[in-house]
Amino acid sequence: MRDLQTLRIAFSSLRGMNVTLGRELLRLCGSEERFFAMPESELRNLTHSSAQIYSAEYRSKVLAEAEAEALFIRAHSVGTLYFTDEEYPRRLLECEDAPLLMFSSGKTDLNRCQTIGIVGTRHATPYGNDFTRRLVSDLAKKLDNPVIISGLAYGIDIAAHRAALEAGIPTVAVMATGISKIYPAEHRASAVDIVRSGGMLLTEYSSKAYISRGNFLERNRIVAGLSDCLVVSESAAKGGALVTASLANDYNRDVFALPGRIGDQYSAGCNRIIASGMARLLTSADDLISAMGWRAKPTADDTTQMSLPIPLNPDEEIIVRYLETTDDATLSQLTSATGFPIARLMSMLIDMEFRGLILSLPGAKYRLH
Repeated sequence: MRDLQTLRIAFSSLRGMNVTLGRELLRLCGSEERFFAMPESELRNLTHSSAQIYSAEYRSKVLAEAEAEALFIRAHSVGTLYFTDEEYPRRLLECEDAPLLMFSSGKTDLNRCQTIGIVGTRHATPYGNDFTRRLVSDLAKKLDNPVIISGLAYGIDIAAHRAALEAGIPTVAVMATGISKIYPAEHRASAVDIVRSGGMLLTEYSSKAYISRGNFLERNRIVAGLSDCLVVSESAAKGGALVTASLANDYNRDVFALPGRIGDQYSAGCNRIIASGMARLLTSADDLISAMGWRAKPTADDTTQMSLPIPLNPDEEIIVRYLETTDDATLSQLTSATGFPIARLMSMLIDMEFRGLILSLPGAKYRLH
């Protein structure tokens, strides 16, 4: 007799398996053990189906693969979340295409928290990165138990994870690979930090699964399904973030997007889903908290006077006044408008950026923060 963990891994890996089918088969058969032990003819009569998953040969093959996977996860202390477990994310159970079983590293309670999915382009700009960092920081201050969900990818995804780490709140990275295959490899250190800081790595893929483009699209449904709401920080006119937003919309999740200027490549997708009504316009954590009907906890800022403005010297005031009258200014425009030597101007701009007064943008352009 196989152990329960092996049986669950095998049952969840049956081709075409989802929560709806899994529930029905367990209702008919009584248990995973009984499903794999039943003669093929009896199982086909019971299900009124000639599908391959009911053949004795296929079930035997799946069990053998599950036994190998069970040995791997025990050797590497990998956790599992099965759809009948109390710890399985209840939000995912609302989604018919949710996986029956997920592999995990780390421990995060995904049922007693506020989950915010944050996704966006791999080619994040300073505008998107800065907004993501400020959004997560403010959510950490204003909510009792927020958890940030994203996909560990380049760009906005990793910015969201790192912002959560910086803010001291849990973050969950939904992976498109097996739990031991961090992708991209450059994010391995962040993945370790996520687990060490009370977050979690989560995947439906076994240790033997191959990396394919389809995995990343399938991963998006889990990001959407785990989230109470989804934020698109930046997106071009097409991209995985918009696919995730569409899935979240299908799951009746609230979708938010950061607006950008017309003509900005990586705001085109956000502007489009706002205009279409798929997403609400988002400018701050307060927008999101209000729209979700969540109660913001009192912060030190609520009981003190407005913080004092950052002091400027006369030369910095000249730069700020110019940036107030123009959109993104180039270095040459600033040099011409202020009359400062370029070396001195560059030094001032760097200092002002570190102090949070201005944003440095691609193409040596600058705007007020």
